[in-house]
Amino acid sequence: MRSQLTPLFRCGLLALLTLLPGFAPADNVLRYPRAPSGDEFRHDYPLAVLQLALDKAHSPLRLQPSAYGMEQNRALLSLEENSTIDVLWTMTSIEREERLIPVRIGIDKGLYGWRLAMLRQGSENLLRDVRDLDDLRKLQAGQGHDWPDTDILRQQNLPVMVSSSYDSLFRMLVAGRFDYLPRSVIEIWGELKHHHAKGVVADPYLALHYPTATYFFFSPHRPDLAETVRQGLEAALADGSFDRLFLQHFGAALQQARLHERHLIELPNPLLPPATPLDRKELWLDPRQLPASPATP
Repeated sequence: MRSQLTPLFRCGLLALLTLLPGFAPADNVLRYPRAPSGDEFRHDYPLAVLQLALDKAHSPLRLQPSAYGMEQNRALLSLEENSTIDVLWTMTSIEREERLIPVRIGIDKGLYGWRLAMLRQGSENLLRDVRDLDDLRKLQAGQGHDWPDTDILRQQNLPVMVSSSYDSLFRMLVAGRFDYLPRSVIEIWGELKHHHAKGVVADPYLALHYPTATYFFFSPHRPDLAETVRQGLEAALADGSFDRLFLQHFGAALQQARLHERHLIELPNPLLPPATPLDRKELWLDPRQLPASPATP
C-alpha cells in the first residue's frame, strides 16, 4: 500500500522549505504593489534593484505587480497579513520595523532624507531667505497623511497639511493650499517632468536633511524572501553592480540639484530605528560630494 504524507506533515515540510534562501512558492512570483496608471516611472528604479538582487541570489522568482494599485497604508497592511503582495519598498520607521521584516540596505543610499522643495510657479524666491527652522515655521508644507516625513516635520513644529492622495498634493500646491512640497532629491526632477507637476517648479535655494533609509520590507510570515533579497543585495554591493545601477538612474539628478550651493537645514529623525546601520559607510551617500553639473545657460 502506497504511503501518503499527512496534511500536518506536508504543512511542516513546506514551513521548513520556506526558510531556505532562494526557495520559491509554486508560482515563482514575487508580488509588489502596482503603480497607479501614469506613475509607473516611479517604480523603475526599485524594480531594477529588486531584479538585480534576485539575479545575484540566483533566485527563480519573477516580479509581478499586484492586481490593483494601493495607497501606502493599505500596502503595508496587506504585506503584514501576507495577502496580496510579498514585498514593498518604503521609508523605514520604528513602527514599520516592528510590523514587518526590513532588509537594512537602503536602496536610496539615504537620499530620501535629502529634500528639495516644490513650489508654485511664480514663487521661486519663497525660500530664498529661509535660514533656520524658525523661518521655515512661517510656511506650511504638504505631505502624504501616511508618510513618516509628516511626523518628522511635525516633531519640529513645522506646519504640515496632509492629503491621502499623492496626485492631489500637486493640485493642492498649485491651488495655494500649502506653500511648499518637500520631495527627495532623487524624486523631484522626474516628478517635475510628469503631468502631475504642471504649474510647479523646484526651489533653487534650500535643502532639508534628516537621516533615513528606504528599504525592501517583507511579511513577518516570509523571512525566506527577506533573506534571499538580503543576500542578493549584499552580493551586488560587493561586486559594485548596486552602485553602478544607482548612479545610472540618479547621477545626473544629483548633479542637477547643486546641493553644494544650497543652504542646508538639518532635522533630527525621531522615527529612525536603533538598528539602522549608520556605521556601514558603503550604504550611504552624501550628495554634496558629487561634482555639480555645468550651469544651464
